[in-house]
Amino acid sequence: MASEAIYKSGQGYWTRMVSAAGFGLLLAQGTFWIWTKFGSGGTATARYVAGALALVFLAGVGSTIFWVLGRNSRTVDFLIATEGEMKKVNWSSRREVMSSTGVVIFTMLTIAIFCFVCDRAFAWSFLQIGVLDNSVLESE
Repeated sequence: MASEAIYKSGQGYWTRMVSAAGFGLLLAQGTFWIWTKFGSGGTATARYVAGALALVFLAGVGSTIFWVLGRNSRTVDFLIATEGEMKKVNWSSRREVMSSTGVVIFTMLTIAIFCFVCDRAFAWSFLQIGVLDNSVLESE
């Protein structure tokens, strides 16, 4: 019975749970897709076949997800190490994020205004030397 236990069950809990939730959502969507794709024939046989295919898919992929997240030592060790590294990350404070976002928005607007002014200056200068005609500037 010990061989069926979850590998290192007390470690990497949140990483495994969030991964399982994501894979579970994909599994549910895949099962629903199979059910709707093959069960829309209208006959009872088509619905039974669609139900059987959906259950086989659910059991097969579900057991594979359990094996990957709970039993495969390489994957589990990776997830445990990932959670350990994420605990070491120095997350920015709200004040730092807001300040950096303001700098990015200001810089983006400054560059956009500069590009607009340069574009208008080049268009005016090309209009003056006859490379462009007035209809090009009016269409913008």
